[in-house]
Amino acid sequence: MRKKSGLKLFLIIACIAILCYIALNGLEIGIYRIVPLAERVQQGLDLKGGLYVVYEADIAPGDPDRDSKIAGAIRVMRNRLDKSNQHEATIAPQGTNRIVVEIPGVDNPQELADILMKPAVLEFIGPEGDVIITGKDVKTAKPGYITGQKPVVHFELHPEGAKKFAEATEKYLGQVIKIVLDGNPISEPTVDEVIPNGQGVIHGMRDIEEAQKLATLIESGALPVELKQVEVRTIGATLGANALERGILAGIVGLSLVFLFMLVYYRLPGLVADLALVVYTLLVMLITVLARITITLPGIAGIVLSIGMAVDANVIIFERIKEELRAGKTLRAALDSGFSKAFSAILDSNVTTLIAGVVLLYFGTGPIQGFAKTLMLGVVVSMFTAIVFTKYVLRLIIDLNVQNKKLYGV
Repeated sequence: MRKKSGLKLFLIIACIAILCYIALNGLEIGIYRIVPLAERVQQGLDLKGGLYVVYEADIAPGDPDRDSKIAGAIRVMRNRLDKSNQHEATIAPQGTNRIVVEIPGVDNPQELADILMKPAVLEFIGPEGDVIITGKDVKTAKPGYITGQKPVVHFELHPEGAKKFAEATEKYLGQVIKIVLDGNPISEPTVDEVIPNGQGVIHGMRDIEEAQKLATLIESGALPVELKQVEVRTIGATLGANALERGILAGIVGLSLVFLFMLVYYRLPGLVADLALVVYTLLVMLITVLARITITLPGIAGIVLSIGMAVDANVIIFERIKEELRAGKTLRAALDSGFSKAFSAILDSNVTTLIAGVVLLYFGTGPIQGFAKTLMLGVVVSMFTAIVFTKYVLRLIIDLNVQNKKLYGV
């Protein structure tokens, strides 16, 4: 029994040590590479720098469709950002008719801000001034090249649009069909042949970048409401790097002091609690990366705060165990009783914190939501490490027949 428990304890510590090394330094095995977790964490605007824009929607007071128009605008803007590879950007409504967009690490801030607010109404207009199809009929739009390396936009139409376009190209064979974006002609091609399959090409682009922007505007759809910029701010990466450095330093200092206190005051259980905090840190980083949670400075504060709550749970448990040991119970009985009696207090405190986190997540915006997400994540993980992991490791130590009560802080 003692050998089996010792082996389990050794394997747990070895696995934690290996995972810590991989998390900090990464790992390369042949063609496979695991990057350090810190490189995979998505950083928010206040850490990475970037663009902060506030848009105001032109909506009449008392408009019954106000909420749906704002939601539609946010959806279109999200599509445009994703197609511009700005997946880390956040969009949130503000007040009754404003939208806040935060885009970390953007290289062309003003250009991207302008793309987000463009109406992007695309129309194919025949020689008689009739609208043949609109951007809603376009299924896909991709930039590319044709003969002579001329940049173009390849588009494909939905079935209904393809049918209307086939009829129009047959009707206007040899004539010009204007392609108009936001009332401005962008191409005036002559119909050389009937296009029955709904696949065509838009010419007139100066370079591939212009073709990419046009394709993004067409494919993401038209905004349901007119927007105007009321605030634009560019946040430098230097400020963000300084904030991140100080935030990490605060976390390291806080964690080190907690490690020292738990080890000195609670001794062997304190050492187990320190090991549980290492597991906690690994799990939080891993879940943050896998769930693609964007870390902001308030988010770091949420993680640091949840570390304190994890230690608080251990303190309650260890004090209960000490009380049971002073009452004359055996180590195993004191362990089971201590965890059992402390569980309700730990559960209550964590549930109330989770409720507060849900409220902040629902009503907050931007950095406040970042704080709420990391706090809630930290609370859930800390409950697991404090109740499940700590209890299991302490049982293994007791199975090793470590009976000196002074080692348990008594």
